Amino acid sequence: MEMRDRLLDMRAAIEAAVHSHEESSEVVELDQTRTGRLTRMDALQGQAMAKAGQVRAKQELAHIDAALRRLEEGSYGECLDCAEDIAAARLEANPVATLCVGCAEAREA
Repeated sequence: MEMRDRLLDMRAAIEAAVHSHEESSEVVELDQTRTGRLTRMDALQGQAMAKAGQVRAKQELAHIDAALRRLEEGSYGECLDCAEDIAAARLEANPVATLCVGCAEAREA
């Protein structure tokens, strides 16, 4: 599979997950007629987790879109710091990688 197709598949999967979890982030209302294990605090915690997941998903979509732009521009697979090629194995493991291993390690240090 081409990297473009893989990135598009990743994008579609993230968008589908975001849409399926949108209900979890809706406003939590107090329903005193309901009984059971799910309390309002549990619902609020679930809501907060859903919102955090949406933020992460939007960030991942931005990374995918940036990788797709680099593909179109012809700079995909080029390290943004040193301009050397990013190893194919690194791109296979993380198709949105923007740094070679050396530059990524240097940033972490």
